[in-house]
Amino acid sequence: QSQLVQSGGGLAQPGGSLRLSCAASGFTLDYHGISWFRQAPGKEREGIACISSHPDGDGSTLYADSVKGRFTVSRDNADNTVYLQMNSLQTEDTAIYYCAASEDLMVKLCVPTDWERSPVDHWGQGTQVTVSS
Repeated sequence: QSQLVQSGGGLAQPGGSLRLSCAASGFTLDYHGISWFRQAPGKEREGIACISSHPDGDGSTLYADSVKGRFTVSRDNADNTVYLQMNSLQTEDTAIYYCAASEDLMVKLCVPTDWERSPVDHWGQGTQVTVSS
């Protein structure tokens, strides 16, 4: 059965770091565009990052302005896993974080604006990130 399993997250202090993992089983992650979303209480879901598929987009990445320069998305094809490295964390980063895999061309190519509104084929279960002193 195809699924995405997330791990990592937890509690961090402002300025600290966390790494989230998104591991795929039952399908090859490299042939999907992978996106990361977050949702804070009372706020709309926000698309924060996208990494393109290698066949279509050569693994290029795209970041929202709110996380650019602080967060980094990467792939480990051997482990069929995508990572979100979060550095210089701020209290505003507190949210539930979700990874998502899509075969939609807009996501596979990480087309600006369109990727975060495109259909998702597999959702991770989400993981809580809390940044507090």
